[in-house]
Amino acid sequence: MENWWQQFDDPVLSRLIERAETGSPSLTQAWASIEKARATLTSTEAAGLPNLSGSGAVTRARQQQSSQPTTNTTRSVGFDASWELDLFGKVRHNAEAARARIDARIDDWHDARVSLAAEVADDYVQYRACQLLTGAYERALTSVTQTEKTTAAAVQAGLNAPSDAVLARASVASTRSTLVSQQAQCDLLVKSLVALTDVDEPTLRAQLAQGQPKVPQPQALEVQSVPAEVLRQRPDLASLERELAAASAEIGAAQADLYPSLSLSGSIGLSAASGSSSLTTWSLGPSLSIPLFDGDQRRAAVRSAQASYVSALASWRGGVRTVIKEVEQALVNLDSTARRTDDAARTADEYRRYFKAIEANWRAGNDSLLTLEEARRSALSAEIGLLALQQSRVQYWIVLYKAVGGGWQPGAAVVPPIEANDTARGKTS
Repeated sequence: MENWWQQFDDPVLSRLIERAETGSPSLTQAWASIEKARATLTSTEAAGLPNLSGSGAVTRARQQQSSQPTTNTTRSVGFDASWELDLFGKVRHNAEAARARIDARIDDWHDARVSLAAEVADDYVQYRACQLLTGAYERALTSVTQTEKTTAAAVQAGLNAPSDAVLARASVASTRSTLVSQQAQCDLLVKSLVALTDVDEPTLRAQLAQGQPKVPQPQALEVQSVPAEVLRQRPDLASLERELAAASAEIGAAQADLYPSLSLSGSIGLSAASGSSSLTTWSLGPSLSIPLFDGDQRRAAVRSAQASYVSALASWRGGVRTVIKEVEQALVNLDSTARRTDDAARTADEYRRYFKAIEANWRAGNDSLLTLEEARRSALSAEIGLLALQQSRVQYWIVLYKAVGGGWQPGAAVVPPIEANDTARGKTS
């Protein structure tokens, strides 16, 4: 699925990703690289075509002969043509390399798009989880504040030791500090989404407020295995493969440069001066260039191209290993979090029930404040652990989709950024 984030069925997330793609600097840079590669191909293919140029001139000259000045006008028109025949395939191989690099840059654009969508989705999931954690700390602060008030009244009445009041106030201060820290984390995630989407913060916060305060869940969260064929859907791996093809073609171009080159050239000129007949000249003939001695420069170029091919092959092999590692690690992490979720939910539920029982005993005077605070911390820790596990599970799902290419398919269309359209229309700002 190309737009994999639609599995979340979350309109807010979909809008944020679409907005991020509209004006992303990384996508704009990737698009510029595609245009540069296309221009390189045009220039390379032009080297194999005839070159025709024309010239024209009008000259007026004044001469003094005896007592009569003479003014002459000379007009000339000329055409020059040249064509280097691609006998050994140098131009053809260079064109093959240029075309392969266009494909590589297109794959890089898709890779940038996949990475951008994954980054926006990851920050969005973190923000939703951060909201839930903030709510948990707010409820905890409300609870410890009520406990502190009840304890203060009991101490004043002489029913509890003064140390209980100190402990209650410490719990309130600690919980409030943690809440402020958690709220700051949420604000940082908003700043990150602002930078990714280029949406002003008030508008972004208004959009985030429209979503549900829960960790987004994709429709197919459980993934047991990934077919090996899916690994071909990595645009970065496809880019490495096309770079390898380009390096192979450049070896052929360098080898072709070892052999003679044959060129055809010709010119036609027409000139006429005032008071005289026109003069036409022309020339046409082949020229042969044979490399005799260049200090082994051409053979060094062949060795350099061969070394570049070896380097590109190593990069491709390393890319394949990286892809396999990332997919396998994502599957392990996704499976681990899935198997831990039920136990984490049960733990949170049991600790919540335990805290309520201890709180009832404390109000009846059968348990100490210290026992109550320990039960509260355990319940809060279990709830936070469950939320963190739910967040991690979705994040690992996003990592897995990114690891298998984010639903990208070879031949997928490339969408030019708004900046490129503005530039094409002559707008620079």
